[in-house]
Amino acid sequence: MAWIYLFLAGLTEIGWAIALKYSHGFSRLLPSITAIVVMVASFFLLAQSLKSIPIGTAYAVWTGIGIMGTAILGIILFNEPASLLRLLFLGLILVGIIGLKLTY
Repeated sequence: MAWIYLFLAGLTEIGWAIALKYSHGFSRLLPSITAIVVMVASFFLLAQSLKSIPIGTAYAVWTGIGIMGTAILGIILFNEPASLLRLLFLGLILVGIIGLKLTY
């Protein structure tokens, strides 16, 4: 169950990062509220996962999922560059996440 919490925490991290972008520096009310609510949910889910997953592993996986998802959505939603090197390094983050899961 802890790994499910951690995966959901990573997904919610993506959600608050995207909402933060849409909030324009907390100047738009609905995206700002969304970012804060989803941040709290993300931290709660991370805390639940920490009951049985070591903090170093959990934090690395949580941020890795957030990095990958936010970067991919940045490419899709905000026309950020999708260069070969950028995609390669995102792939390396994925390898790291999988490696951490396999070695736990």
